[in-house]
Amino acid sequence: MSETAREAMEYDVVIVGAGPAGLSAAIRLKEIAPDLDVVLLEKGSEVGAHILSGAVLDPVGIETLFPDWKERGAPLNVPVKEDNFYILGEAGRVRVPNWMMPPLMNNHGNYIVSMGNVCRWLAGQAEALGVEIFPGMSCSELVYGEDGRVKGVVAGEFGRQADGTPGPNYEPGMELHGKYVFLGEGVRGSLTKQVMARYDLQEGRCPQKFGLGMKEIWEIDPEKHQEGTVTHTMGWPLGKNAGGGSFIYHLENNQVYVGFVVHLNYENPYVYPYMEFQRFKHHPMVADLLKGGKRVAYGARAISEGGWQSMPRAVAPGVALLGCGVGLVNVPRIKGNHNAMLSGIEAAEAAARAIAAGRAGDELTEYDDYIHKDGPIAKDLKPVRNVKPLWSHYGILGGVVLGGIDMWWATLTGNTMFGTIRHRKSDAEHTEPAEKHEPIHYPRPDGVLSFDRLTNVSFSMTNHEESQPAHLKLKDASIPVEINLPTYAGPSARYCPAGVYEFVEEDGQAPRFVINFQNCVHCKTCDIKDPLQNIEWTVPQGGDGPNYPNM
Repeated sequence: MSETAREAMEYDVVIVGAGPAGLSAAIRLKEIAPDLDVVLLEKGSEVGAHILSGAVLDPVGIETLFPDWKERGAPLNVPVKEDNFYILGEAGRVRVPNWMMPPLMNNHGNYIVSMGNVCRWLAGQAEALGVEIFPGMSCSELVYGEDGRVKGVVAGEFGRQADGTPGPNYEPGMELHGKYVFLGEGVRGSLTKQVMARYDLQEGRCPQKFGLGMKEIWEIDPEKHQEGTVTHTMGWPLGKNAGGGSFIYHLENNQVYVGFVVHLNYENPYVYPYMEFQRFKHHPMVADLLKGGKRVAYGARAISEGGWQSMPRAVAPGVALLGCGVGLVNVPRIKGNHNAMLSGIEAAEAAARAIAAGRAGDELTEYDDYIHKDGPIAKDLKPVRNVKPLWSHYGILGGVVLGGIDMWWATLTGNTMFGTIRHRKSDAEHTEPAEKHEPIHYPRPDGVLSFDRLTNVSFSMTNHEESQPAHLKLKDASIPVEINLPTYAGPSARYCPAGVYEFVEEDGQAPRFVINFQNCVHCKTCDIKDPLQNIEWTVPQGGDGPNYPNM
């Protein structure tokens, strides 16, 4: 903790992150015990500004919070009407019949939504219950008690200059203390990482695995629009270079979500995930849908994909990890928001019971047991726990076949056929030297269906105050040029979906590594995929980053 003098405010529960997990926790706390003092801190300029998800939402979380959610006007307006799954070749496609898919893959009863708008609606419900919500408040530090527990967070520090020293308008922020602190920062949150390291919460678990999800919103020709249609694909253009797939969701108002996910355990450092996404849109099936339309928004974020065997212990003294910070995505279903909400609800119930019993600052072990052993989250994730490692080990064809068999076996017997297959290495460790691979030549974007990175980033409405310190930190400033460039062909220039990193050569001089942090869309890919784990993502000052409208 820094030596800066700050005022402190006391709460019963301090929640970091106004995503589905943090908002659900806040709401449930006030439903159980209206007198509890609950504060929720969000780094985005408003609730929803940093929320990006597919998303087809399983409504179980909202139904748990508000059985009357339809009467309350929750923005779940587009029920899924049709489910399609294709394996793509370069010019064709093969549809996988729905009857071959395990029942858990069925989207009947789910809704195509903007999770940003769902979170905005949840925030309104939370404020009506008395939750204090403060957007534009980055939480930059943890506050520890003398007994070693997490006691609170530092929020709202503004005005540091580029060299890190306080500027003329410096505001030190405040310490917000709680009997319990909930971290709902999403994937690879900076405070979550610190808690996991300090209390060794990953001990005995597999490494977490990740994907990079990129998404555009398109307005298309009304004659091509089929509201409620959900399409997923695997195969082209990734081939053997990387795993992943796409989603195309038809929501309301002639809009379509077009998304692409690249698994970050790829070996070839020449893989350029953003350009794979742009190339995908030129497949005849996709191009025909989008022609005559226009892209209206773009964004990206990392996705936790390790599954049940990669989930860390979710509690330490005084603190609980929620949602994607634990890794609650059901990979074959491509859904995690429902589990994030359920995790927030259960953490809230555990904390409310503890506070009612006079406890504070201890471990909420009932919550940890709920998500790992007893509750619906474990029941959702255990049967599919081998799908991701089977894809990783056997590729698209073998992985899909074996994963499908394993899911059917789990559906019919209650147990997986292969036990629990472990993840062997982190995604960073999978990256191989460039000399083992051939460069990949990507077509130039045409400006109609495909776009260059910087043009697309402008459609994320990203903004950072340029006078502040870069929130992307290098542990060793020499590594990018001296090791990553000659050994791995400078992969940061490709794996970042926002063009933050580049190697600049001027007048025959040695290359220079440049960090354009102003472009950052807060996806955290650099923190995950850098081969030597040399880049650390931290929070910029509050309100900075993307300003997603209805992602």
